[in-house]
Amino acid sequence: MTDYGHDLLFGTFITPTNRVPQHAVQLAQASEAAGLDLATFQDHPYQPAFLDTWTLLSYVAAKTTHIRLSGNVINLPLRGPAVLARAVASLDLLSGGRVELGLGAGGFWDPIVAMGGKRLTAGESVTALEEGIDIICGIWDADNTERLVVDGKHHKVVGAKRGPAPAHAVGIWLGALKPRMLRLIGRKADGWLPSMSYMKSLDEITESNARIDDAAATTGRDPSEIRRLVNINGRFAAETNPQLLMGPPAQWAEQLAVLTLEYGMSGFILAGDDPNAIAVYGQEVAPATRALVAAERGA
Repeated sequence: MTDYGHDLLFGTFITPTNRVPQHAVQLAQASEAAGLDLATFQDHPYQPAFLDTWTLLSYVAAKTTHIRLSGNVINLPLRGPAVLARAVASLDLLSGGRVELGLGAGGFWDPIVAMGGKRLTAGESVTALEEGIDIICGIWDADNTERLVVDGKHHKVVGAKRGPAPAHAVGIWLGALKPRMLRLIGRKADGWLPSMSYMKSLDEITESNARIDDAAATTGRDPSEIRRLVNINGRFAAETNPQLLMGPPAQWAEQLAVLTLEYGMSGFILAGDDPNAIAVYGQEVAPATRALVAAERGA
């Protein structure tokens, strides 16, 4: 049994299509109305069918009141880390502490290069991501009077001014599945944010958690400090189904409670753009899952 003890987060994973520009905003508002904790948006800056995710996040922050917001995940190869750090901190200050930073190393290199980014190998992209995290955290460390210097191979700053600090301790959640990325999470990130659709089995969660935990322990971190979130897909149905997240809300709650208590996951982000599914997820699944987990933890 692997339960890191975090409070549960429930959110949505929204496609920022520009065909109906207000649709993504309305889905975020529907997520908030359903009582969900988090609205997240894909970030593919090379995709002309999508709105720019950072512009959308800023607009949604102004159109909502309490739901937390994040890219899922922000494409670091096309967003310089020092400027990104200031953008995140600024929006966190403006929104009253409602921004988190889902961050990715990149992966679709042909369109990244077409947009002016540099093609990196898998190993280079992890190195670049680690350098980016160092710069982002350095910019946020506004009370530090030392010069910020990160002399990386792919990202560097030489005496950049620090600040502003975010309104709250923004979580840096990495989208990752490969061992080197998982070890980076253990060393320097605040959370793991994979997609269930890319996993072959639940055993992969156990194996990945072990890699994160080992890397955290090696650097003197408590593994329980690192939140485990996951993007999920599913379909609500009247009849129970042995498949994961393919039945009634009560079955969803039971399965998500197992993922929390036995696999350590504490953030569940539902992909899809159906307002009705969002309402059921927020009003039925989330409270039922919380009740099951609370009852087991209190036992």
